[in-house]
Amino acid sequence: MQLKALPGTFYRAGRLQPVEPSPRARERLRLLQAWEALRDKGLWSVECSQVLQVPRATIYRWRSRWKRAGPCALEDGSRAPKRRRQTTWSGELVQAVLELREQYGWGKDKLVILLRRAGWQVSTSMVGRIISSLKGRGVLLEPPRRAVSARKRRPKRPHAIRKPKEYTVNAPGDLVQLDTLDLRPLPGVVLKQFTARDMVSRWDVVEVYSVATARTASNFLDALKERSPYPVRAIQVDGGSEFMGEFEIACRGSDLQLFVLPPRSPKLNGHVERAQRTHTEEFWERYEGELDLPTVRPALRHWERLYNTFRPHQALAQRTPAEYLTQCHPEMAPKPLSVSYVVDEYTRLTCCWGCHKIYRTRLQMVEAAKGSSKAADSLQRAGVLVQARQRAASNSPLSQRAQPHPGAKL
Repeated sequence: MQLKALPGTFYRAGRLQPVEPSPRARERLRLLQAWEALRDKGLWSVECSQVLQVPRATIYRWRSRWKRAGPCALEDGSRAPKRRRQTTWSGELVQAVLELREQYGWGKDKLVILLRRAGWQVSTSMVGRIISSLKGRGVLLEPPRRAVSARKRRPKRPHAIRKPKEYTVNAPGDLVQLDTLDLRPLPGVVLKQFTARDMVSRWDVVEVYSVATARTASNFLDALKERSPYPVRAIQVDGGSEFMGEFEIACRGSDLQLFVLPPRSPKLNGHVERAQRTHTEEFWERYEGELDLPTVRPALRHWERLYNTFRPHQALAQRTPAEYLTQCHPEMAPKPLSVSYVVDEYTRLTCCWGCHKIYRTRLQMVEAAKGSSKAADSLQRAGVLVQARQRAASNSPLSQRAQPHPGAKL
């Protein structure tokens, strides 16, 4: 009895699993089928290539591959060069590079100097290729690095990510930039201001604390959501430690996207950086009252309302952020404030800033006259100046205009 069998390749091919064609192969197959359909309708090959926007030579090449080996032939072939450059170094040179690398751990620029001292005629690029070849073959194994330096390592962020390039900012609340401002108005007095600015409406939310920690940052996040007339969708911060830990957990719990900037890139948070300058020049450099938090916070809150509802903004065509929201995004418009409220608040802050400037003058006069018989006269003159400034502020035209019609709105 004689047994006959098919070639072994037949049985091996039968054990192979069907391979799903790639998207590029399916697209080429679709074009070929469309080509055949157009040809059946009587179109010339030139007209078919113009309709499909594919050169005729390409179509014919795909067609011949398809008829020869089926749809699998439409896959991209290997682009590796047919002839590769052969190595020209010797085994002795490879061993010398391996020994020096394992002994010193230096790179190719330093190892080539040692090899030339030993009499080898070798280039820097060849030493680099030898090291890469040794690593690729698993002959050169680098020792694991141990972190013993005082250099800070970047902690892993469980929620914060880099802002994707495709993320667009179109409406208020799509991206709010956060930053902290270190304030040292007097020796031994340290204040931390948290500032949030919306990139579209320029609406600002500011708050001051004694320290900048993750807990105070999470408290500021609650204030931001409460005092913003729009829903906050994403926040962008720098790599400060106050924007980690509890703050990151609060953002994740509130379903807010958190984008963190790359190191040493404050320009990417330019909106809030410019807001810090505005608040410094127009509020902190003019306010010199009591620096305890119960006194500073109401004054800063008044300035926030003044900034958002009364101060014209150049980037908004001299409109306030509240006016911009009312005109361009009516569904997010804040509640209107009366003119008398805003003007009275502005008058009060102006008077407060002026009196504090006189107060500083009084302190300077006291320091200059300390230890002399003119100290009492200096104090008396400074008190008279403060009272005169207060009377002038109360009788100013701005204060007199702060009594509009009861129905007037901003």
